[in-house]
Formats: sequence, structure tokens, C-alpha cells
Amino acid sequence: MSGVVESVQAKAQEVAKEDYDRAKALINDAAKSGSYLYPIKGIFYFLSHRSLWKPLLKKLAPIVTLSVGVVTGMFFFTYVPQLALMTFVNGPLAVITTAVLVLNESSAVISFLSRNFVMQDALLDTFDGTLVSRGATNLVSEGRELKSGRDPIQRLGKVLKNPFQRFSPKALIRYVMYLPLNFIPVVGTVAFIILQGRSRGSTVHDRYFQLKRWSASQKAQWLSEHAGPYSAFGVLATLLEMVPVASVFFSFTNAVGAALWAADIENKETEMTDGTAPGLREAAKKAE
Repeated sequence: MSGVVESVQAKAQEVAKEDYDRAKALINDAAKSGSYLYPIKGIFYFLSHRSLWKPLLKKLAPIVTLSVGVVTGMFFFTYVPQLALMTFVNGPLAVITTAVLVLNESSAVISFLSRNFVMQDALLDTFDGTLVSRGATNLVSEGRELKSGRDPIQRLGKVLKNPFQRFSPKALIRYVMYLPLNFIPVVGTVAFIILQGRSRGSTVHDRYFQLKRWSASQKAQWLSEHAGPYSAFGVLATLLEMVPVASVFFSFTNAVGAALWAADIENKETEMTDGTAPGLREAAKKAE
């Protein structure tokens, strides 16, 4: 009997060590790439380039109305019932953890409604406009017509390829599956944000991959090799987009940050390009 217990313990230690080493490697990759800085860079770049404000300003009124309505409604109708339940689990921390939970729920609703019905085209223009402002016109021309001029947004013409899809049922199912983690004090909420950020990070360069003409397998290989950097970007982007009302503003600055990151990858100004797989490098050259 003792031999079985020792065997199980040894196996558990082996698995724990593997998970620890994997997590350590992901963190090291994220730190080396500096991907976690791009959501912040996106804020400053967006604020300093007024031409990039145009897509947001066109959608500002309906977006703000939607965000305020959703957050207010969610807190009014769901905060107290969830607080009563969370109190049994989290005790005094329930006031904070419940607020985070409601913000997460509000963020999901706002994301679903705004991305599908309000700002889909505006985010695409923001991403492409940022690439144009960084001089990546050859790349952007793979997915839309470009006009002459100096204003990056005004240069954007007819879209030839649209990367955005309607809200994925899998994303909603995954969100609902992970939601109970918030019932675990502090650690559960952090785990929820990390898992959501990992999912968010895997989609931030969908447009970039499309413009590069990468296949689904090439995209999957790249994301697998750079899971740490994309997860780090996604976590910070998720945290920013959890801010009530301002979440939509951060959706646009995150789009800018993702485009800046893509531009740096194109210019090989990031550590990630040092490890580009041969197949991807060849595909990238063909796309150029």
C-alpha cells in the first residue's frame, strides 16, 4: 500500500515539476518579447496620433450608451444576489470579488454586443490605420485598397478581406465554464483573468495573420511557439477592457497595441522573430 502511495506522490511531483517548468518557460518568453508592454504602448500611441481617433469618435455615442447601460443594469440586477452567494465563500472579500465578477460579466456582454453590432469595422480601421502609420502599407494592401495621402485613416479604402467573425459560441461557453473560478477568493479571480487573457491573446493578430496569408496550420504553429507573449498581451488587454465605460476605449488602444506589435514583428524589432520557424519564415517571404 505504501508503495502505491509513494508512486502516486512521485508521479504528482513529476507532473507538478513539468507544469512549473512549462509555466516558467512561458513567463520567460513573455518577458523577453516585451509583449505585455504593447497594450500600454497602444494607449500612448493612440493618444498621440489624433488621426487614429476617427473610428472611435464615429462610434462613440452608441458605444458609451451601450457600456453605461450594460454595466448599470448588471450591477442593479445581479450584484446583490451574487454578493449574497459570494459572502458564504469569500467572507469580507465578497464585496470586491463580486464587483470583479459583475465587471467580467458586463465586459462579456459589452464585448458580444459591441463587436458584433457596433464597432467591428471601426476596430479593423484602427488596426489597419496603425499599420499604415508605421509604414506597413505593402502589408495592409494585401487586405484592402489604399488611397494616396498622409492621413492613415483617410488612406483606407475598400476592405478586400475581413478577418472578423461573429461572436464565437465557443468563447461564450468557455467564459461560462471559467466563471465559477471567481468563487475562489483572490486566486480564483486571478486564474479567471489569466484564462480569459490567454483566449483573448490568441485572437489579437488574426488580421495580421490574414494579411500575411498564413494558413491555419502556420498560424497555430506560430501561436504555439509564442504562447507566453500572446498570453501576456491578452491578460493585460483583458484587465484594461474590464474597466467600466472605459473598456471600449481600451478595446481601441489594444487594437493599436496589437498593430504596433505586428509592425515590430514585421520589422524584426522583437525577440520573437529570432525564433521564427523556417516554414513560417518562408511563408512570410512568399507573402511579401
